[in-house]
Amino acid sequence: MSTLATALYIGPALLLYAGAGLVLLADLVQGRRAPVGLLSLLALLLAACAAVLQIGAGADGPILHGAIVVDRFSVFFTLLLTAVTAAVIVATSEWAARVEDRGEFYGLLLVAVGSMVLLVQANDLITLFVALETTSLAQFILAGIARSDRSSEAGLKYLLSGAVAAAVLLYGFAFLFGMAGTTSLPGIAEFVRSGPEGLRLPLIMAFVFVAAGIGFKMAIFPFHAWVPDVYQGAPTPVAAFLSVASKAAGFAIVLRLFYAGLGGASTLITEDWAKLFAVFAALSMLFGNLGALVQTDVKRILGYSSIAQAGNIAVGVAAVAAESTIGPSGVLFFLGTYAATNLGAFLAVNAVSARLGSDDIAAYAGLLRRAPMTAVVLSLCLASLTGLPPTAGFIAKVYVFNSAIQTAQPWLVALVAIAVLNTAISAFYYLRWVRTMILDEPQDATPIETPGGAQAVLLIASAGVLFFGLWPAPLIAAAQRAAAALLV
Repeated sequence: MSTLATALYIGPALLLYAGAGLVLLADLVQGRRAPVGLLSLLALLLAACAAVLQIGAGADGPILHGAIVVDRFSVFFTLLLTAVTAAVIVATSEWAARVEDRGEFYGLLLVAVGSMVLLVQANDLITLFVALETTSLAQFILAGIARSDRSSEAGLKYLLSGAVAAAVLLYGFAFLFGMAGTTSLPGIAEFVRSGPEGLRLPLIMAFVFVAAGIGFKMAIFPFHAWVPDVYQGAPTPVAAFLSVASKAAGFAIVLRLFYAGLGGASTLITEDWAKLFAVFAALSMLFGNLGALVQTDVKRILGYSSIAQAGNIAVGVAAVAAESTIGPSGVLFFLGTYAATNLGAFLAVNAVSARLGSDDIAAYAGLLRRAPMTAVVLSLCLASLTGLPPTAGFIAKVYVFNSAIQTAQPWLVALVAIAVLNTAISAFYYLRWVRTMILDEPQDATPIETPGGAQAVLLIASAGVLFFGLWPAPLIAAAQRAAAALLV
């Protein structure tokens, strides 16, 4: 393959890494005068354009001796990840201007998202692990970039938890390599499809280790312990990025591994895969929602909410393994709507918490009268996280739960019943927050001004929540096209 074709395949990641280097160089040369935010947005825009160009130019298939693969699945996540990062940068520019390590903040964001792009393209265990650890290292530093006691604690907890998860994941990869004799995902898939029944137990062991390592990125039970503390201690923009981008990348890895590395449906361990993720889903929903019920800190509420939402998405993963045709597209659609919903919630918190002087839910009393637009957007996002119509969150839950019901597996139908029960539980803490903002008397009647960039992003997020709630067809079609690439 020519050099130009190779550059086209890995163009988005290369542009993001080059952008990170340019941001750091500009910060070194010009200091506080350097337009590092604009340079970061330009790198993200160019990466998104390169991803679109991949579709238009027909870039499709493996490259670099099969180490990475470009398809509509990877392009879907590239566009999602770049959009999420751009939203975080625009909405938090005022906060970033006060950060001492401003250039490093933007540079690390670009390194993290560039590594995530390689992660969703990974077609080999070595590529997958290197990309995963590169993005993890950037995120560890981002969590502690504020240099406060709480931020440093969050960064340390994230680092230690991530190190253990990486070791467990690598152990699972070693099992797979030892059995299959290759690190190539298609090669491993061929081994799994043709392997004798006697290999089922070691394959299950390898899968459990891999699921545990990736479960850290997805923030599912029981690999979730870092989430509430890191979300509470890390700067809110970083928590917003972790809650959406990291989770999306984690579920992308799971889908790629299942179809490209474990042979898809009807293999030795398909049923075990499905049932294990069903257990993860049920426990994540129960633990996340029950944990959120007793929280008073809004960032911890969103942390436990993130665990519960990971459980909702994992319902679709369990359905994928049970041979549901709409399972993978349901997961992708949920991640797309979750990006708009959770970003809107976190960025609204970022816009007002510093001005309120507290992350306590009681400080949000009467927010509707102090910051009407922000309060309305936050309320809409919380309604979407609950799964109330006509929001995108309602359609996402219906789509994912329907993928499980269509399998006609009794245990998956029972899982959906648990999910519906947990939706009712989640309404208590989501709607309690909404009630506090709308009905309670404010402690201070002083109006709260939301920065212009944050306002723009919040309006776009709320528009997305409503648009895909009322007309989900465009996103569903995009998710189906991306999922179809996995089924080839």
